[in-house]
Amino acid sequence: MSSPAPAFEQLALSPLGAGDLIDRTIRLYRRHFTTLIRAAAPPVVIAAAGSVLWTVARREGPLAESTGALTLFILMGIAGALLIIFGNFCFLLVMGGASRNLVLHLLRGEPVSAAAIYRNVRARFWGLVGSLLLILMLAGVIIFPILFIWLMVIGIVITAIVSVSGDSVFGVVLAVVVSLAATLGSLFLFFLVMGRVAYVPQVMLVEGRGVFDSLSRSISLARGNVRRLTAMFLFTTFATYSVLMLLVIPLGWLGYLQGINPLTFDEANLPLWYSLAQQVVTQAASILLAPVWMLGLSLLYVDERVRHEGYDIELMAAQRLGEMPELPGGGEAPLAPAVHTGKR
Repeated sequence: MSSPAPAFEQLALSPLGAGDLIDRTIRLYRRHFTTLIRAAAPPVVIAAAGSVLWTVARREGPLAESTGALTLFILMGIAGALLIIFGNFCFLLVMGGASRNLVLHLLRGEPVSAAAIYRNVRARFWGLVGSLLLILMLAGVIIFPILFIWLMVIGIVITAIVSVSGDSVFGVVLAVVVSLAATLGSLFLFFLVMGRVAYVPQVMLVEGRGVFDSLSRSISLARGNVRRLTAMFLFTTFATYSVLMLLVIPLGWLGYLQGINPLTFDEANLPLWYSLAQQVVTQAASILLAPVWMLGLSLLYVDERVRHEGYDIELMAAQRLGEMPELPGGGEAPLAPAVHTGKR
């Protein structure tokens, strides 16, 4: 009986549609579930600690009976906000570090490990920090006008619908349809712009480029990825919501047995322990689903190179013949290695 083929041989490289991308991501996620959870957990735990501090400060601060207690809650709130920002930023760094490990897994069947992911982050730490800050600034510049346009379109259209058809069933249904269409259009526009810089961490770690060179390379590489990025976002959002419901429903039943109304939107009427439990449950869902984005972006990067550069042929040659040797005297080879192996 023959032994099973290595993982990288089972996972054939070919152009991926949106459904293929999600299917491939889930297969990789199932195969490396424990490792990916270990890699994603530390930054999410940091963000969870910040959420707990922020919730306590927000809930108990207005009830403080002394200046000292109020100062303590203010400091707790500041520390919580900083931990939330720091934890989420660290998670983005881990996503970037995972790209090289995942591509090496596809290339040579190297094991996916949390230690390798964090070594990659450490090797290009400042480059990753600079690239992520650049991406976040671009995202901030893009989000505000898109959000303004989205609110304006929904406000104008819904006002017109209500003025014409009132609160009839047809008017309500039409308003919901228009709101969904405007939301999907805004997401498409956002990913149309931000999709161009989605591969900066992958380019930096896999190809060994600098920050601005990686940005230019990502813009030139990311063509036609809007639908797949949007599909990945929607899938991850619905999956996160589903996992969250699976965790929130038992908590809601427990709260109901304790005399709590779990459906209330007035958080002031909820006990502190229940609010903290909600935060913990939310972060647990993040830990479970965070690796999906990590895998999806890495697969998208490989897929773009397969589509535009014949990267599958390049990887097969590297698997059979080894990496392309560097030219002596610092000469530039006509083709780049499948994965950069020089000093990063």
